[in-house]
Amino acid sequence: MWVEVPRPGGDPAAWCYSDRRAYRPGDTVELCLSATTSELDLRIYRDGAREETVHHARLTAVAFQPVAEDSYRTGCGWSVSATVPLPDDLPPGPYVVEMRDHHAPGNAHPLGHHFFVVRSPAPRPGAIAQVLATCTWSAYDDWGGANHYFGLHPGTARGRSPVLSTQRPWARGQIWLPAGAPRMVTEHRPRGPQPPRYEFAEWAYLHGYAKYYAAAGWASYERHFFRWAEAQGYEVDLLVQEDLHDPDEPLAPYRCVVFAGHDEYWTAEMRTRVDEYVTAGGHVARFAGNFMWQIRLEDQLRRQVAYKYDAATRDPVAATGARHLLTGAWEDPAVGNPGATTFGVNALRGMYAGFGAFAPRSSRGYTVFRPEHWAFAGTGLGYADTFGDEAAVFSYEVDGLDYDFRDGLPHPRGTDGAPENLEILAMNWSTAAEAGREVDEAHFMLGDGDARFRAGIAGEPYSGENRGRFRRGAGMIVSFPRGPGEVFTAGTCEWVNGLRLQDPYVTGVTQNVLQRFLR
Repeated sequence: MWVEVPRPGGDPAAWCYSDRRAYRPGDTVELCLSATTSELDLRIYRDGAREETVHHARLTAVAFQPVAEDSYRTGCGWSVSATVPLPDDLPPGPYVVEMRDHHAPGNAHPLGHHFFVVRSPAPRPGAIAQVLATCTWSAYDDWGGANHYFGLHPGTARGRSPVLSTQRPWARGQIWLPAGAPRMVTEHRPRGPQPPRYEFAEWAYLHGYAKYYAAAGWASYERHFFRWAEAQGYEVDLLVQEDLHDPDEPLAPYRCVVFAGHDEYWTAEMRTRVDEYVTAGGHVARFAGNFMWQIRLEDQLRRQVAYKYDAATRDPVAATGARHLLTGAWEDPAVGNPGATTFGVNALRGMYAGFGAFAPRSSRGYTVFRPEHWAFAGTGLGYADTFGDEAAVFSYEVDGLDYDFRDGLPHPRGTDGAPENLEILAMNWSTAAEAGREVDEAHFMLGDGDARFRAGIAGEPYSGENRGRFRRGAGMIVSFPRGPGEVFTAGTCEWVNGLRLQDPYVTGVTQNVLQRFLR
C-alpha cells in the first residue's frame, strides 16, 4: 500500500489545488501551491481537441506548505500562492494547470497538475452538457494519506477514510498521464492460466503515480469523450458533479446530457435533478459504468461522506429519521432508491470483467440482441454480433439488471427498479468475485468481497446456491423513454476507450445517440 503524502526536501515536486472546481469567464482562480523547489513555470492550457495555452507565469518564491496528518479529510488550508483572472471571452471547457521545474530540461515531465472547468456564461444552443464525475475522482484521490478505499485513516478497514475534503490536490495521474500509461484493464487477455496482473498498479509503483490513478479522473476517462466530441464538431459545455446541487437548474436548457467513464458516487440530490430533467423532456446518454454508492456532500460541498460497506454500523444517520441518506449502495433496502430507476441499470447486478482475476478471458465486447434498435442504425451489426472487443469496452466495471431470456432475447424482470418499457439492446456477462487456480489466490486484489456484500444487503447467507448466484452478473446497453424524455445507457466504464481508439461500432452508436438526442 502507498499513498501520496508530501514531505519537504527530496526531488523537485509541486502540488496545487484551487478554491473551486468550476468557474465562469471573468472569475478569478485562486491557486494554492506547495513545492520543494522555489521556482516554478506555471502554464494553464485548454485541454480540448486542440491544446491551447491561455496563461503562463514564472513563480520565483514558491514555498513548501505544511500538510496535516489528516489533510485528506480536513483539507490543506494552504495560503493562496497565485491568482489568475479569467478573461471575459475565455472559451468554456477543461483547463489544466501545469507546474514545471524552471531549471529542468524541456523534455522533463511536469512536476504536477491541477484541473478546473470554465462553464459557459450561458448554455450554448445545440451544445451537449457533459457532467464530470468529480465525486468519483475524489473517492479515488489518495492525496494526503487516504481515499474511500485505502490509506492511513485510523480505525477503518484498509485505512480508508469515510470523509474526504475537496480542498487538496488531485492524486498524481488523475489529471495528466504520459503516453503509454496502462489502463485499469490489461491490454491483452492471458493466453493461459497465470496469476492475475494489475499492470496499472505495477506501473504506478515503478513511476511514482497514485495507486488508483487509472480508476478515476480526467486523464483516463472524461477527457477522451470530450476530445472526441469536439473533434467531431460537437459543442460541449462542461459541468462538475457538484453543479447539480445548483438551484438554478443547470441541466434544463440542454437537449442532451452526457455522463462518461467511471461514474460511481452520487448524492440523492444529483439523482433527483437528473430524474426531473428526463421527466421534463430531457435526454440522458450515460456512456459510463459502476452506478453504485449514495454519498452526502457537506460543508458547502467541500466535504464528501461515504461510509460504503460500513454504513449500517458507522454512518451517523443509520439510526435516525434520515436513514434514507445512508451512504451505502443504492440497492440497500435502507436506502430504498434502486439505481435502475434513474439509468436502467445498477452496479451490483453487473460488477467486473476482464480485470485482474475477474473473468480475465472475457470477450471484452457487447453481444447485440436487438439490432433493429435506432442506436445500431447504419452500423451493420446483426443479432449475435460482438462489438467493442478490440477496444475492450466491456471491461473493468459494468452495470446490469435482473433479466430473463425468452425466444433468444433478454428481458428485464422488473425486480430491481428497471422501468417497464426498458429494452436490453446488447449485453455480456460479468462477475462479482475473482476466481482462478488455488495457487493464484494470494494475488487477488479484491477477491469475492463484493459478492459477499451483495448477499449481506439482500439479507441472505453467502453459501450453497447463493454463493454462485451472488457472484454472477451481467453488463448491458439499455434504452427507455420516460414521458417525453429518454435515457440511453451503455453500462461500462470503458466505453470511452472505444472512442479513444476510434472503434467504428462504438463511435457509430455514440453518433446515433447524440444525433437523436440533440434533435
